[in-house]
Amino acid sequence: MSDAASHSAGWRPATCYPDPAIRALDPRFEKYWLKLSAVERLTTGLRWAEGPVWFGDGRYLLCSDIPNQRIIKWEEETGAVSIFRKPSNFANGNTRDRQGRLITCEHGGRRVTRTEYDGSITVLIDSFEGRRLNSPNDVVVKSDGSIWFTDPVFGLLGNYEGYKADPEIDANVYRLDVATGKATIVAEGVLGPNGLAFSPDEKILYIIESRGVPNRKILAYDVSPSGDKLSDKRVFVDAGPGTPDGFRVDIDGNLWCGWGMGDPELDGVVVFAPDGVLIGRIALPERCANLCFGGVKRNRLFMAASQSIYALYVNTQGAPGG
Repeated sequence: MSDAASHSAGWRPATCYPDPAIRALDPRFEKYWLKLSAVERLTTGLRWAEGPVWFGDGRYLLCSDIPNQRIIKWEEETGAVSIFRKPSNFANGNTRDRQGRLITCEHGGRRVTRTEYDGSITVLIDSFEGRRLNSPNDVVVKSDGSIWFTDPVFGLLGNYEGYKADPEIDANVYRLDVATGKATIVAEGVLGPNGLAFSPDEKILYIIESRGVPNRKILAYDVSPSGDKLSDKRVFVDAGPGTPDGFRVDIDGNLWCGWGMGDPELDGVVVFAPDGVLIGRIALPERCANLCFGGVKRNRLFMAASQSIYALYVNTQGAPGG
């Protein structure tokens, strides 16, 4: 089935191998494409799926459903879907810290929180220099334990994914030193900072500029040897008509990016090699906002796509920290 036909017909699982929804756009993608693996839809019925995060110790996936004010849980062993948290305070991006605890960006609380082992919630940051944050969006944890997150205004624009309010601070990218509680701005002037991820060696930080002019962009920054500052801002990818949102990096440094906005030729996931060349595409009948790697061997790609969650086994693994 062509991308356009699949899109117009809604979700239909592949009936043969290789799955026609997967395409190699460069020979380098062949290494990662398992020809006997197909895209699966795990669940549907969400309003806006975001922030998937894998818990390998429990073999389950958490995913934010922002407008529905909930985080849902999908269990790998049984396929059961349940509510992990409701209300979620309009939770968006999620990740885990180096101790395995859930780190969450909340639009409603305009804060970043940590879920402790006993289920209680600790507020890590909700303001900077006396001004409230906007609506923390996406988050990653570096190997030194520091938490890096983006803070655009998206959750302040209305009452669908947050609470309508005027911003008190510019949209910045922050680094939070959890040991000291001190936050610093690591990137300013990013137009609509959104998804972010480190390269496997943590020498580069990639950030989505989702309000870039005239197009969205994936920006790249060098990380200082001290691990707490950024420099040499540059455009890694100009997205053109595409709409990159959230993404993760695999162990070889490839960027697996949520993509699309209602166009069957764009909706799904695209993969960029470390040199910025587009090497592969996974077509979905919905725009993909964010994704993560998981499964027993961390070789299963989980894709939060508008109203559904999809999965695909691939021949790579997610880099640590995402």
